Amino acid sequence: ALAALATSISAHATIYGVSVNGISQGPGFNLYIRSPPSNSPIKDLSSPSLACNVNGGTPAPSFVRVAAGDTLTLEWQHDRQGDDIIDPSHQGPIITYIAPLTASTGDGSGPIWTKIAEDGFAGGRWAVDRLIANRGKNDVVLPRALAAGRYLVRQEIIAHHESDVAFKDNKDRGAQFYPGCLQFDVSGEGTAVPDQGFDFNVGYTYADPGIVFNKYAPFSSYKIPGPAVWTGAGTGGGGAPAPVPVVSAPANPGNPAATTTTKTAAGVGASPTPTAGPVSPPVQPP
Repeated sequence: ALAALATSISAHATIYGVSVNGISQGPGFNLYIRSPPSNSPIKDLSSPSLACNVNGGTPAPSFVRVAAGDTLTLEWQHDRQGDDIIDPSHQGPIITYIAPLTASTGDGSGPIWTKIAEDGFAGGRWAVDRLIANRGKNDVVLPRALAAGRYLVRQEIIAHHESDVAFKDNKDRGAQFYPGCLQFDVSGEGTAVPDQGFDFNVGYTYADPGIVFNKYAPFSSYKIPGPAVWTGAGTGGGGAPAPVPVVSAPANPGNPAATTTTKTAAGVGASPTPTAGPVSPPVQPP
């Protein structure tokens, strides 16, 4: 029992920071990330912490300056940058949402979210497998037609090692959610405003086969929970038409540093090419 407890505790993860077009913005804990006090998961679907984790209602003091169409590389860790990231048993999807900061209820709860990227099960591997192989890094392309403004970007891991039983039926089991919310100041000429209005406390249910899921039974596919990836990004100024959905390809097992490929509203993420010149540091809110 003690060994099992130790394994469970060592398995958890949080977001360390973000790179923009390959340029690191430095550690984001309580700077531009609304960081939780620990790397423990959320399991209760009725908890307001399901949106932006514990303390998600506490605004971070800074924003990362980005432009619509930029590639964000979110970096996960267990306790420190570049460690074991998350226990390999914690397989599951990685899903990314966005919400205008003006729509936020404070803690991120409520019908304000729009899905912009997802990576689930493909090629016999989970998104978490690809994350570990890529040393904790996951790419998301901001929709090119996204309207300028301040946004929360929420990325989550859903771990399925205990999700064969719903949390409501057994408090010692259930899917484990690891959400993290980052603050961005987005520039650009786009006019597309995220409009799915997804509410985690309503949209995620114990009847969802992507939440109560037995990964130990034979399966060949997995339905990622939540809405479809947002296609409204193709309607704003300067935006390209939404692409045909692409299934994520597994990372190259012979090259752990190979960048993962994630289906996004703006296209398929690729290894970013660092831009010339300095990137603006996080800015203080007015």
